[in-house]
Amino acid sequence: MNEDEAAAPHATRERFWRGERVAFTPVEPDDAALIQRWRADPVAAHEIGSWPGPLHELSERLVAYAEDRTRDDFLVLLPDDTPIGHIALHEEAFVDGTAEAYLLLAPEHRGKGYGVDALAALTDLAFGELPLHRVEAVTHTANAAALATLKKAGFTQEGVRRSSCLHRGRRHDNALLALLREEWEAQTRPRAWDHG
Repeated sequence: MNEDEAAAPHATRERFWRGERVAFTPVEPDDAALIQRWRADPVAAHEIGSWPGPLHELSERLVAYAEDRTRDDFLVLLPDDTPIGHIALHEEAFVDGTAEAYLLLAPEHRGKGYGVDALAALTDLAFGELPLHRVEAVTHTANAAALATLKKAGFTQEGVRRSSCLHRGRRHDNALLALLREEWEAQTRPRAWDHG
């Protein structure tokens, strides 16, 4: 690794996909410490439903994710190469045309619109490049910020899974949201491929 790579380690990473203000690069096993730090944030840990386990377990999972044909995992990068989150399509079932969206932003980058942009880019990938018909998302019903972000990205709340999550000894309800291909097609915003 040369000095430039050490100063900006994500600058040499391929930009697989772009949003209006963010880009995606595939998650690598070396990203485990960074993702672990984001997952250890108390707000994120609550929304994920568990505290992060040992770093080596997350590293092993990231290696397994790379081999898993039912998921696509990316780091979310700003134009200056700053990594600000982890986004994924997982449980991809191409026969049924379904997948679930996952988004985790670094605490210091929440509330700035990056989540909406990242989800828009992810759904452009899901519906513009992959043969998906439905993308779901699940979050606690009390997670107002996540619900607002998902709704701004075009997701519709379909229901509530009552008492479906246990965290710190308490049961929580989860909201189920989804975006369908025809709803995505009706959106009038620029698409990921319009951003170069």
